[in-house]
Amino acid sequence: MKTIYPRLILKPGREKSLLNGHPWLFSGAVASVEGRPAPGDIVTAVDADGRPLGLGFFNSRSDIIFRMLTTAVDSRVDAAFWRERLRSAVDLRRQLIPQDTTACRLVNAEGDRMPGLIVDQYENYLVCSLATAGMEQNRPFLIDGLREILSPKGIYERSEGRARKLEGLEERSGWIFGGIEEGERISVQENGLFFEVDVVSGQKTGFFLDQRINREQVAGLSRDLTILNCFSYTGAFSVYAARGGARRVVSVDVSEGANAMARFHLEKNGFSPDRHPVIRGDVFSWLRETEEIFDAIILDPPAFAKSRKDVARSARGYKDINLQAMKHLGNDGLLWTFSCSNFMDEALFQKVVLGAARDAGKHVQLLKVLGPGPDHPTSLAHLEGRYLKGLLLRVSS
Repeated sequence: MKTIYPRLILKPGREKSLLNGHPWLFSGAVASVEGRPAPGDIVTAVDADGRPLGLGFFNSRSDIIFRMLTTAVDSRVDAAFWRERLRSAVDLRRQLIPQDTTACRLVNAEGDRMPGLIVDQYENYLVCSLATAGMEQNRPFLIDGLREILSPKGIYERSEGRARKLEGLEERSGWIFGGIEEGERISVQENGLFFEVDVVSGQKTGFFLDQRINREQVAGLSRDLTILNCFSYTGAFSVYAARGGARRVVSVDVSEGANAMARFHLEKNGFSPDRHPVIRGDVFSWLRETEEIFDAIILDPPAFAKSRKDVARSARGYKDINLQAMKHLGNDGLLWTFSCSNFMDEALFQKVVLGAARDAGKHVQLLKVLGPGPDHPTSLAHLEGRYLKGLLLRVSS
């Protein structure tokens, strides 16, 4: 039987973004709403002439009033619908992830046509985050689908942050089922290297899964180099650089807890923290104080821009950190530089880094534009979902 959903009627001409594949509509595009949908309900978006465009989540509390799920307007968005979407996402990762890797992103929100849902896998455990009212409504279907498809030992939820507040949702965290002992970490492999992940209190869901292919590249270019890893967190880039044959890797992070894990990861993978020192320090201050020159530097800072109003301030931060790093690169040195700020687009990031090079009196050659690994897919029509931006540069005098 065909399900009749409430209708979201658009203003004339405002259907273009949906027809071009973009999954969002903002409130200003809507002429009226037929029915009385609650936040998170499914509605049918129709153009000004009443032609159906697709089904999606409705939320009048958010600036993003509609999030597209499917253009198949006769669909039923039920348990079977979500099970099919989840299975498709899992099948893709089984194609992409190497056998010696037991940690990856399984669901990447709009990139997997599941707006507001993030699911990361760490060995036999899952960590999920629900950021939209629509996903919140469908939470039981999602959890049941994940359990049926993957049979995990446990699922931990980290539904936190600004996105939930914008959707009118309270934060929630904790084990949905299963679990590990308090203070215990989950052991994973990535390309045959060993790491331990704190899914409860670590950054993001415990590990920066999006950087896997960039870490591989660092390993491939590290032989006989001295390398500085800034904002090193638990040392994954450092471990890869050591495996790649770096003469010396220096890791700098302000968190002593993260530094302790970085030393642990170096030792666990057979590398000496004496040869590859881990230093507690504020990266901005440390770069101004050190006199050491490196063959290569990795800059992977936390997100400086948490909202659009932060962009100008964050641009100054990115420029400063890149300027200071370039001053500590030897001639023809390599710079891996990243931004994970949603609101810092790729064009602006490149402009900021170029400005830093000019102020440092350096010439930069772009070797590669960097981004997340293929387990973090992005819709070509929704490049806002490509939050991780990066550049591999050769920096010369």
